[in-house]
Amino acid sequence: MDIGLLSVSMNVYSTQRLSDEAKNLGHYIEWVDHTKCSVKIGSDKPQVLFRQENIIDTFDAIIPRIGTKVTDHGVAVVKQFEMNKVFSTAHSTGIFKARNKAKSLLLMSNKGIPIPDTLLSIDPDDIEEQIELLGGTPLIIKLQEGTHGLGVILAESKKSAKSIIDTFYKMGTNIFIQEFIEESKGEDIRVFVVGNKVVASMKRTSGSDEFRSNLHRGGRTEPVKLSPKEELMAINATKYIGLGVSGVDLIRSKKGPLLLEVNASPGLQGIEAATGVNVAKEIIQFVEQNCLKKRK
Repeated sequence: MDIGLLSVSMNVYSTQRLSDEAKNLGHYIEWVDHTKCSVKIGSDKPQVLFRQENIIDTFDAIIPRIGTKVTDHGVAVVKQFEMNKVFSTAHSTGIFKARNKAKSLLLMSNKGIPIPDTLLSIDPDDIEEQIELLGGTPLIIKLQEGTHGLGVILAESKKSAKSIIDTFYKMGTNIFIQEFIEESKGEDIRVFVVGNKVVASMKRTSGSDEFRSNLHRGGRTEPVKLSPKEELMAINATKYIGLGVSGVDLIRSKKGPLLLEVNASPGLQGIEAATGVNVAKEIIQFVEQNCLKKRK
């Protein structure tokens, strides 16, 4: 099997692990920097040009690791491969949906998956009323597109919340505001889904002076056992977004588990270190299974 690994660098843990496991299982895998790819449209057959060569027929499958800053271009590259019947671990529309946190939460809520109370607005004239709709402060302010915990702000007082929200609205920055789940105590859960199953899960705990539990913000990790409801939530969220591989973030509350977001390019380092699960191998085996189905 020939696999294209779409990533901006091979000097990244996740990219290297996927490459190593593909080779261990006897497959050819090639790193392709999707930011160096050009998509040619309008001809009879879709083209993806990399180093002046059309690579659309090169691979049986692709594993997209698309960065947030190049989402639109990365999605276009993935779409071209899909149009040529190449299997992808993340559907192009799934990547696009996952990147906009507000839209993905709208989708999850409409599908019956519980989320924290969330408010979308761009009106700077009734910010105080918006805050009260979420039960007052403290509350969370999030950029609609962010990663590694960046763009997530805790506003502890009404004065600071009003100031931050007003600034974002007047800058034209897309945000949403969300209730603060105090009982979570700076903890959330990362669930790694591959295909239709949960392959690993870990609890992330924030540092002493940080409310965000993301590893890039200094959080700690440990393996965690999921409830049947949490496991089903993660699997369904991945399916509804349209991904074959995802990192689903949940939080435990008095109301039960709540979904925070679905990640289209989840990192492997933290989850493999915390759980000891060979997640990279699970992903390559998922690719194998789907390519075998296509041949049949």
